[in-house]
Order: sequence, then structure tokens, then C-alpha cells
Amino acid sequence: MTNALALPTNLSVGTFDAYLNVVRQMPQLTSEEEHELAVRYHNEGDLEAARQLVMTNLRFVVHIARGYSGYGLSMPDLIQEGNVGLMKAVKRFDPTMGVRLVSFAVHWIKAEIHEYVIKNWGIVKIATTKAQRKLFFNLRKMKKDLNWLTHDDAQSIAADLNVDIADVYEMEKRLSSHDASFDMSSDDNDDENYAAPVNYLQSYHADPAELLEESDWEGREHDLLVEAMKSLDERSIDILTSRWLIEKKLTLQDLAAKYNVSAERIRQLEQNAMKKIRNASVFVA
Repeated sequence: MTNALALPTNLSVGTFDAYLNVVRQMPQLTSEEEHELAVRYHNEGDLEAARQLVMTNLRFVVHIARGYSGYGLSMPDLIQEGNVGLMKAVKRFDPTMGVRLVSFAVHWIKAEIHEYVIKNWGIVKIATTKAQRKLFFNLRKMKKDLNWLTHDDAQSIAADLNVDIADVYEMEKRLSSHDASFDMSSDDNDDENYAAPVNYLQSYHADPAELLEESDWEGREHDLLVEAMKSLDERSIDILTSRWLIEKKLTLQDLAAKYNVSAERIRQLEQNAMKKIRNASVFVA
């Protein structure tokens, strides 16, 4: 059985450079050693074997993460996400597949880094569909220069990646845009501050204090109306409801026929009921 490798118990080494130095000094496993450790973890749940598999492959994560340095994100964060992918790969690695762990792990490492890049490259999520994700990581490499794509370039990229040409143009537009601050900058650049969204997206009809006051007033009106309606007899309530509070309102003649009285009598009952409600201060003159 392979003896436990002399590996550090943790990687809390202070600086990023120190971390890289420790990773570079990790011993590399032979195919036989890796297979034995994988069998111990896969069959026996040996966590020490899993730790050795992870630690001895950290240098590979660093190598992959460096390929994503052009997105303006922190390299330590990229490596950390890649390490998560490596640990997931170790958990799923089957030693009977006949391949080295590093060949199996590359998919998991890149998947975690891809997810992190897409979530953090811009405030607005830039890629959601499978085609957009494919374009996000390939379009920058396939563009010949910093100019906008020609129609022929776009067609060639769409064919190579098996996506619609409309998706190519849309992703190029997203990659060429940038996040803008909502508030004004802290310096005295009048041009930039004038263009800040806070200056032209303000709603002058949505003052929180006024909205709250209006909501409270409407609630009070509703409560007063309910109380006033309770003071009316059933016929008066039905007349007001039928004349004002339902979608398909009834006419004076409809109600006159219902109660076997004249339309003028219905009008009088309606006016008397409305007067009682006004006296309850429901409506403001």
C-alpha cells in the first residue's frame, strides 16, 4: 500500500505567491500511486486518499485558471473556483475507467471557472443559454482584432461553433459593452456626472413619503366606507352596490322593477344613502 505523502495539512500560507510556491512543490503521483489512492477513496471512503489526490493536482488547476486571466477577475478567486471543480472530480472519479484523474477533472475544473466568470464578469448576466456560453468563451479568441466583426467573420464563427449568426452579433454587442455606475462619480467630471443614470431615471411621481401618505389615506377611506355602509338598511346597500360597486351596473328602471316601486323612488333612496355616507366623511368636498 502506498504510504501517505508528506503533504501540508492546509494551504493557509499567507500570500498568493506563497500559495503558488507550495503548489509547485507538491509531489506528482505516478499512475500506479494515483490508481491506488483512487481505489481507497472510491471503495473505502478514505478521506486521506481523497486529500492526497486533490493536493497533488492543484498545480493543474493553476495552469487552467491562468487561461482565464483576460476577464479582469482575481486569479486567486479563479483558482479557488477551479479547486472546487477538482474536488468534485475526485468525488466522481472512477478508478476503473483507465484514465488519469487530470484528464477526467479538466471538465469539472473548467465548468466551475466558467460559472464564476459568467456570474462575475459584469453586473448584468451576459450569458444564459448554452449557445451564449459557448460564444462568450470563444468569441474573444476567434476575433482577429478589436474591430467589429464583418458579416463573413460572423458567418464563419457561427458555422465553427454551430450557433445562429444572430447569437454571434448579440454576444459581440454584450462583450463590447460595459457596466455603468448608477450614481454620479466622486470626482468633478461634469460630463460623466451629467450622463449618470441617477440624473435622468429619477421619478418625480414616486416620493416614498407621498406614496405612504396616499396609501394610508386610501386605507382610511375604505374603512370609513365600510362603516358607513353598515349603517344602511339592506335595500339601500343593494341599491348602492348595484348602481356603483359592480361591473355590470343596474339602471334605476332595473331596480324599480326588482323592488316594485317607481324609478323616482329608487333615485330618492339612492340619494339618501349617499347623503348618509357623505356625512360619515368618506368623501371630501
